[in-house]
Amino acid sequence: MQQRLQGRNVAGRSVAPSVPAHRAFHSHRAATQTATISAAASSTTKLPASHLESSKKALDSLKQQAVNRYAGDKKSSIIAIGLTIHNAPVELREKLAVPEAEWPRAIEELCQFPHIEEAAVLSTCNRMELYVVGLSWHRGVREVEEWLSRTSGVPLDELRPYLFLLRDRDATHHLMRVSGGLDSLVMGEGQILAQVRQVYKVGQNCPGFGRHLNGLFKQAITAGKRVRAETSISTGSVSVSSAAVELAQLKLPTHSWNDAKVCIIGAGKMSTLLVKHLQSKGCKEVTVLNRSLPRAQALAEEFPEVKFNIHLMPDLLQCVEASDVIFAASGSEEILIHKEHVEAMCKPSDVVGSKRRFVDISVPRNIAPAINELEHGIVYNVDDLKEVVAANKEGRAQAAAEAEVLIKEEQRAFEAWRDSLETVPTIKALRSKAETIRAVEFEKAVSRLGEGLSKKQLKAVEELSKGIVNKLLHGPMTALRCDGTDPDAVGQTLANMEALERMFQLSEVDVAALSAGKQ
Repeated sequence: MQQRLQGRNVAGRSVAPSVPAHRAFHSHRAATQTATISAAASSTTKLPASHLESSKKALDSLKQQAVNRYAGDKKSSIIAIGLTIHNAPVELREKLAVPEAEWPRAIEELCQFPHIEEAAVLSTCNRMELYVVGLSWHRGVREVEEWLSRTSGVPLDELRPYLFLLRDRDATHHLMRVSGGLDSLVMGEGQILAQVRQVYKVGQNCPGFGRHLNGLFKQAITAGKRVRAETSISTGSVSVSSAAVELAQLKLPTHSWNDAKVCIIGAGKMSTLLVKHLQSKGCKEVTVLNRSLPRAQALAEEFPEVKFNIHLMPDLLQCVEASDVIFAASGSEEILIHKEHVEAMCKPSDVVGSKRRFVDISVPRNIAPAINELEHGIVYNVDDLKEVVAANKEGRAQAAAEAEVLIKEEQRAFEAWRDSLETVPTIKALRSKAETIRAVEFEKAVSRLGEGLSKKQLKAVEELSKGIVNKLLHGPMTALRCDGTDPDAVGQTLANMEALERMFQLSEVDVAALSAGKQ
């Protein structure tokens, strides 16, 4: 569920960690991009009413908490903030894109803010989303916005109109829809589940990817797997790559690959899918350019029925000039083909309409959009794929409805698990109080007995006192333990927690301190 902030200011101040204003992986892009964000604003997709309703809820909550800017929440909030292909143009998305190699660094920087406990980064060609656990809702939002602006070099007032903002249940529901492919440009595509898995995998080595986000992403992966296993949403060929092939074929005068010379830049997963769908459409020969020869050769071995012409990147311009349709699907963070390059090339064949067509599904983009100014060149990017995916969404409406039911089940399971975590500080506080009382009373007994007991006898008495305490605590402790899978059981457990806190006079201060690990 995507929402726009509509330029609203977030109350609260924060102390920013030391993060560079322009990270290395953004600086070159900012210098070479020719299209402005404002120019693309008119083409941004209008969000559905349901998305706007969630946005209103989030903003109302934010406004309410901003009344007292120094009042913190008792419970940490899960916050999702970012932008996607549904509400932001590629010109902006590529500025905020974070390469996978930089995810640990981003998590570390975000967790340096005083009100952010945990963080995760989901950055793909269609979205850049941050998930954080914030000690304070409004301050956490402010800190994330500040980080996004600093690392991308985009002023906050230009960035805010494109951001979506979700909290707690809305945030968890959104991630599970993303994992299930329901929020994808091509509904049901499978690549996003692999990308969510990768976030979880990378997070295992990051201290800032804590217990709450670990549990959330694990549940989201389960949701994504169930959606694909229990519905027909992923039946058939659905992906950004398949949509790119469909778009290119639609734009060819003959609507056929028989006479078109095809070139693919890159030899990764997206390129593999490109070849797969090109082959299914009757394409018999492709030229592949890649930085390393072994990877390109491995790609060729997967499709023995397709003729491959493999080249390394120094042959890029030569291969482009010899091609009619060029797909860019590389991991490069730079523009590889500029307007002046194409301008100097020979005119394409009349069979393909005398136009050299570029389909750039890389984010950041690899093909200069200024090529569109040339008579014999035209560039399509991921945003242009919307033209060919509308029918896909209509055909999968029933499967999407079934998927939503599964997602709600997984969301309830996660919320129950998260609620069950609230009992942990109470368990610690109860055991701590019991141990304190036991230790004090044991020392009193020892002082009254004097030195008449041997060390062996003293140890026996102490073990006796510990055994009595453990036996007495067994019942209350059992009443506070819950695996979180049954919402009704969680409700009863939370009621037990409140009752025990009253009966044993466990103060909120004691419980909160133990929750923060300050025992």
